[in-house]
Amino acid sequence: MTMKLLNTYEDKEEAEAAEKLITGKKRLASERDSTQVVYNLFGQASWGNFYKLGMFNLALLEQILKERKAGNGYDKQKHRETISILQYAAKQFELEIPEHWL
Repeated sequence: MTMKLLNTYEDKEEAEAAEKLITGKKRLASERDSTQVVYNLFGQASWGNFYKLGMFNLALLEQILKERKAGNGYDKQKHRETISILQYAAKQFELEIPEHWL
């Protein structure tokens, strides 16, 4: 699996903390943009890594799926919105959305 740009940070400590969260091959690279330094986090694009980074509303999706599985009412609009975000991410990072998320 090749490394891809997962996220960009303006704060070095936040970027280093994010790097520690993800698994697999990873690299943190800094670059100067005029007077500001940004930190690019490269790593393996996976739903697990995106979840650990708090991206794409995956924690919200997890809660929605728990509610749905339990037979409780869940916010169908939020579910559709989250799936829409994931469809975009899946296309960008060449990932498949697990069927049970839909």
